[in-house]
Amino acid sequence: MNKLKLIIVLPLLILLSAQYAEAQKKKPVEQAPQYRVEKDLLGEKQIPFDAYYGVQTLRALENFPISGVKTNFYSDYVKAYAIVKLAAARANTEVGRMKPERMAAIEKACQAVIDGKYHDQFLTDLYQGGAGTSANMNANEVLANIALEMMGKKKGEYQFIEPHDDLNMGQSTNDVYPTAIHIALLLHNDKVVKEAELLAKAFHKKGDEFKNLVKMGRTEGQDAVPMTLGQEFHAFGSQIDAAIEALRKSEAYLYEVNMGATAIGTGLTASPGYAEKCVAQLAKITGKPIVGPKDLIAATSSMQGFVMFSSAYKNLAVTLSKISSDLIFLASGPRNGIFEINLPPLQPGSSIMPGKVNPVMPEVMNQVCYKVMGNDVTVTIASRDGLLQLNAYEPVVATAIMESQALFFKVMPLFRTNCIDGITANEKVLKHYLDTTVGIVTALNPVLGYEKTTELAKEALQSGKGILELIREKKLLTEDQIKKLLDPVTLTGQKQ
Repeated sequence: MNKLKLIIVLPLLILLSAQYAEAQKKKPVEQAPQYRVEKDLLGEKQIPFDAYYGVQTLRALENFPISGVKTNFYSDYVKAYAIVKLAAARANTEVGRMKPERMAAIEKACQAVIDGKYHDQFLTDLYQGGAGTSANMNANEVLANIALEMMGKKKGEYQFIEPHDDLNMGQSTNDVYPTAIHIALLLHNDKVVKEAELLAKAFHKKGDEFKNLVKMGRTEGQDAVPMTLGQEFHAFGSQIDAAIEALRKSEAYLYEVNMGATAIGTGLTASPGYAEKCVAQLAKITGKPIVGPKDLIAATSSMQGFVMFSSAYKNLAVTLSKISSDLIFLASGPRNGIFEINLPPLQPGSSIMPGKVNPVMPEVMNQVCYKVMGNDVTVTIASRDGLLQLNAYEPVVATAIMESQALFFKVMPLFRTNCIDGITANEKVLKHYLDTTVGIVTALNPVLGYEKTTELAKEALQSGKGILELIREKKLLTEDQIKKLLDPVTLTGQKQ
């Protein structure tokens, strides 16, 4: 009987199981939500569910798709924002305004960004209206949502941590944005200076290598007096050394930040004591001597710090451009130019002229320098055009200087390794110019007088003879006098 029941029931169970499985296949799969809804004073927006940014960032992405270069293109810029927000949270906690548990979550979020995480969420275009409000709110929203997750909450649950009330507590874009830019520029300046120092050392190394090669110096493109090729290259290195010193000194203009100013410098909405504590935290976090200004209103309305800092980069650009042009001139040839030095051949130089090799590294350095000089003009104009208590054009100022830093950081090591390190001297050419020049007559002035040496120079040019040849023909000096007066060490001013 039991076997009979089993024979009858088993096929039925199999049929029902198959029908259930088929029904499950047809049943719609419950999908994870694709977005969350956030709102601001302009209304609601759908935010991608996995995005850490919020409604104001999304509006900025829609409003300013301009350059295609996002905030996260400059990692130091993103880190600087996290540093500012961390300092502000700590300061607000110290004055008793922020709850410690919220500060702890915000601190973890900021540290994660400082460590290089979540940078893909900082998406606002570098060009934006509003004096940097979009960038500030991008940071507020991202850090708030990171902090929420670290508290075990969901993105957008702003009743626990709110982008405005918590991340922007006692702050305004008008003090946060310029402070973040100051810190970003300081962080990147360290990197640029290191590369500049390596470049200067490369020139000095060549100076040592060429110290015994005497050549003719030139002023206004004309033969002047003898020097060594080593002196010429040491001079290049020393010019860069001076530009580095100017870069370092210019940092002082960025140490002063206007945190605590809030909207225009009056400190409205900031708690008593907050500004001082925030600045102290910034100094502690960055290791830089960050200080507050004597006049918060002046610091908020003026862009002097950016102007002075940018001018130091312009100075470096002028220096490197002049050196690059000198190298192009010294390497010109090979048959119909100066050709005193050889630059490393990097690539064929012409699609029509066989065998031509161009000085591509000095050329690209020149182009970078032109761009940096132009960026400084942008900084100047934008800084001038700020109105009353705020300059709304800070984004273009920040973008210009950060671009200058990034370009130099990239080009200087290439210039050093692909060009300077491989330069060689054409010793025969140097000697030929020295033997045939009339410039050495200057060394004879103390003995023969200016009028006589002028006549010698004129006759040498007209006859094609060398100065030494004419001196010997006219018996104007003994061989001992010639040797003493025209000794390479004496001529070049080098110490024995």
